[in-house]
Amino acid sequence: MANFTFRPATLLRIREARRDERRTRLADAQRAEQLVVQRIAELDAELEALRRRCVDAARPGNTVDVDLLTDAARYEMILKLQRQSADQQRQAVLAEVQRRRAALVAADREVRVLEKLRETQRRRFDEEEARKEVKRLDEVAMSRFQNKEAG
Repeated sequence: MANFTFRPATLLRIREARRDERRTRLADAQRAEQLVVQRIAELDAELEALRRRCVDAARPGNTVDVDLLTDAARYEMILKLQRQSADQQRQAVLAEVQRRRAALVAADREVRVLEKLRETQRRRFDEEEARKEVKRLDEVAMSRFQNKEAG
């Protein structure tokens, strides 16, 4: 009995490797997005803590430290700029995640097409082999029958 050979097996391996590489690149982009989201959360927490300190420092009954409030206002402005920059970076990373996700979907589709082709060819091969085996068995049976009749 012959062995099944899928001719575009090398192409399938190449496409699987490409799909795996794209999956890795998507995971890298998602990790980058996570880092940016984490940085945004840290900046938000720092801004909130700064605001609380300023409110506490400006409460009635406390001595108002103008230098502290001025420094806090400058620092708040810096934090807001960093937050804005992080938001822009997140938008860019999200766009890259979407692009890489689309590339992964396309690569996965290419692999599935070849896998389906392999399955179809394998099924046809098995059917053809079964037909050949039936024919061979019929010939053997016919030969035995003819030998019995002759002998």
